[in-house]
Amino acid sequence: MFQVLNEEGEIVNEEFAPDLSDEELQELMSRMVYTRVLDQRSIALNRQGRLGFYAPTAGQEASQIASHFALEKEDFLLPGYRDVPQMIWHGLPLYQAFLFSKGHFHGNQMPEGVNTLSPQIIIGAQYVQAAGVALGKKLRGNKSVAVTYTGDGGTSQGDFYEGMNFAGAYKAPAIFFVQNNLFAISVPVEKQTAAKTLAQKAVAAGIEGYQVDGMDPLAVYAITKYARERAINGEGPTLIETMTYRYGPHTMAGDDPTRYRTDDLDTEWEKRDPLVRFRSYLEKKGLWSEEKEEEVIERAREDIKEAIKKADAQPKQKVTELIEHMFEELPQHLEEQLAEYREKESK
Repeated sequence: MFQVLNEEGEIVNEEFAPDLSDEELQELMSRMVYTRVLDQRSIALNRQGRLGFYAPTAGQEASQIASHFALEKEDFLLPGYRDVPQMIWHGLPLYQAFLFSKGHFHGNQMPEGVNTLSPQIIIGAQYVQAAGVALGKKLRGNKSVAVTYTGDGGTSQGDFYEGMNFAGAYKAPAIFFVQNNLFAISVPVEKQTAAKTLAQKAVAAGIEGYQVDGMDPLAVYAITKYARERAINGEGPTLIETMTYRYGPHTMAGDDPTRYRTDDLDTEWEKRDPLVRFRSYLEKKGLWSEEKEEEVIERAREDIKEAIKKADAQPKQKVTELIEHMFEELPQHLEEQLAEYREKESK
């Protein structure tokens, strides 16, 4: 497993430590802290009934935010439903992220220049889409990549293999992430596959695969940057398995992790917390302080307060709007339903 920063916040792999400036290191930490606050507030808003579907992200900040930090604005994201933070840092306004959670169509309308699809709910389907987007980039000669994320459960789906195989065969500029948080909802990874790692599944597709410490932001950043350079240089796609952990439930829709995870396992992974590890590293370099962190926390809280207010003020979604946005050209049965609901709304 590839690692740069150990649990004590010490560099253990100097050769591969990324060349980030002090300002970039601080920015990466700020984004991770901000994302942790966003997760905490989103859980609270969900419990208040002000958000709908929500998949907690605490524990996966290094895997999500440090990987995104190595990307460029022109790169295209194909996220899973736990990957909303990457979309926000890629340019999706926060209030629209909240609207996505509430099931409002405007939450899925990406602003001009924000290169991302909506979060994929179908497990693994984003891998096939990523292969297609990456091939399109190659055909157009774009020097950018398609980046997709799934969890360990996604590797049990056919789309996972089909997407990688297609991208590998055509050397499409794609980066495939598997965020291995050990459980596909409640099913442990050892019951999903006989493979020793998920990274080695890259071998069958003829592409490079790496297992990385997903609680180590420097390692995740370094391997993502390397994979991106390979892709834009025409060397083909890369599969990256990040060994990580979600501290909360799978989603807020009734999952109880205490039924399938032990206190000992939780405690073991809490010691590897990516924020604690990175904070320790930056403090030793004189780049982080309690005051800096409080500033980020306060900014996040204010942004979230304004964003949820804006999301709540959005006009209520109509059934006609839902139908209108389902297809570019509606099939006959939906045309009939649309006419029926338009008549109802006009009364």
